[in-house]
Amino acid sequence: MKGERPFTKALIPVDASRWSMQAAEYGIRLAKALGFTVLGLYVVDPDNAKLLSSFFKKEAREVEESFRREGENALGYMEELARREGVEFRGTIAQGVPHRVIVEFARSHGVDLIIIGKVGHRGPRRILIGPVTERVIENAPCPILVVPQS
Repeated sequence: MKGERPFTKALIPVDASRWSMQAAEYGIRLAKALGFTVLGLYVVDPDNAKLLSSFFKKEAREVEESFRREGENALGYMEELARREGVEFRGTIAQGVPHRVIVEFARSHGVDLIIIGKVGHRGPRRILIGPVTERVIENAPCPILVVPQS
């Protein structure tokens, strides 16, 4: 395998938290160094939107739309970084249970590396590396690079 690139396509799922965006920045720099394509993914979680809608006294649909805008901003930031670094990038917003969507997306898009942040939006419920990251690690079809907080 001498001369072959170790990775051709990496998935970087983000939730727009500072930690996931740090992982995105790291992943894009790595993609530049190793010459692979980056797929950015933001997952809108309808269950989380429903839960937060009662807290914010809004319709779940409004909260989901707010999440979508957050995802568009996060993916737009990643796209700009990738463009400046000369890295091929495609961003996607999907809906569903985050870890399931991430794993299925990786499978269906032939991803050979997932780059993910250590801690996400789950606040006090997170344990060690975060429930989404942990479940992705347990079910991923490819190697995973977990980027710690800095």
